[in-house]
Amino acid sequence: MKHIIVLGAQWGDEGKGKVVDIYSEFADTVVRATGGNNAGHTLVVGDEKFIFHLIPSGILHAGKTCVIGNGVVLDPRVLLSEIDKLKSRGYLQDDRQLRVALVSHILFPYHILLDRVREEKLGNRKIGTTARGIGPCYEDKAARTGIRACELLEPGVFAEKLRANLEVKNFLLKRYYGAEEIPFQPTLDEYLRYGERLAPHLADTSLFLSGEILRGAKLLFEGAQGTLLDIDHGTYPFVTSSNTTAGGLCTGSGVPPTRIGGVVGVSKAYTTRVGGGPFPTELLDEEGQWIRDRGNEYGSTTGRPRRCGWFDAPVIRYAKRLNGLNGIALTKLDVLSGLPRIRICVAYEIDGVRQEEVPLTLSGFERIQPVYRQVEGWTGEISTAREFDDLPKTAQKYVRLLEEVTGVEVTLVSIGAERNQTILRKNPFRA
Repeated sequence: MKHIIVLGAQWGDEGKGKVVDIYSEFADTVVRATGGNNAGHTLVVGDEKFIFHLIPSGILHAGKTCVIGNGVVLDPRVLLSEIDKLKSRGYLQDDRQLRVALVSHILFPYHILLDRVREEKLGNRKIGTTARGIGPCYEDKAARTGIRACELLEPGVFAEKLRANLEVKNFLLKRYYGAEEIPFQPTLDEYLRYGERLAPHLADTSLFLSGEILRGAKLLFEGAQGTLLDIDHGTYPFVTSSNTTAGGLCTGSGVPPTRIGGVVGVSKAYTTRVGGGPFPTELLDEEGQWIRDRGNEYGSTTGRPRRCGWFDAPVIRYAKRLNGLNGIALTKLDVLSGLPRIRICVAYEIDGVRQEEVPLTLSGFERIQPVYRQVEGWTGEISTAREFDDLPKTAQKYVRLLEEVTGVEVTLVSIGAERNQTILRKNPFRA
């Protein structure tokens, strides 16, 4: 029985939400296991548009169970807002359809405030975070001072931990950053109410998933952010605060890697990233702006314009090596329609030496000169294609060239925002 991981193969924002939505039809249980509400998935289903930040996109499929695992840092305000919106639109009518890890770490107002004032103080050296408090929450987790969801159900334990944390956080906020303090009692009362509302969803999710595997259910793991934002393997320090690679999804869900049957990496037909950090193929000209506008490359979480550039094959080869990719789900091929010529970065040149692999240092990235192959573009609307052979010959050639330079088969091609604007070349659950 196959259990499939879907994750970002670039710098995030690759369109994982739509891919997970497509694959959810063939799965029984959909799992989110890393990150926080700094991630956003936008889905278009018929005339309806959905934006999720914490709940797995599989929630839109009737009869599927969705899980938020222990590796996620949870802002209860955001989660409860998503739950309320779904219920108001006729979804999530059974609370058992969404299970949240008892041991997931909770994000508090002081995390968000610390995130914001730190970035302000860094000035030109800022990382470019979403200012959602994700990094500071993971810091508390690593420092063993974090507060977990299960403690919201124990008022005495929660009050003691919150008071201790606020003593330190408020000292730092007021004395070092000159910011406002976070009050104890209103925060305590607010979060105890959140605990009451979340209680029907809280569970030992690792145990639940183990039971799902034993009964023969198919699991689909939904990654957050992208491989190059991994805290260990990304373009540090311009990364997120969790492990976004396949191993992180196992740790963040409590499911052993021996249970995983395949990994699909999601990649745009070009490349984008948000915030600071290296970006070898970035286009700072009219073509870059053309791709941004045509692809609506503005963050679903922050609204920030994304940086745009040509497809970067060394990045995908790196993602293949780290994650063991079995296939690529290629998104937004339609965005490139109308360009007379398209470039693909096939290698790097650093100090005059050709290099096939991604460098590990920032200084190495800063010296990169992309080595490009140029191909002919195509014109016309391709979003009505339903088979690969329906695409223009030059578009087919472009996809096959991406397979050649990355060494990974393209198993899905997305040619529009809607569910049916998808060419499923191979189903990972049946491969």
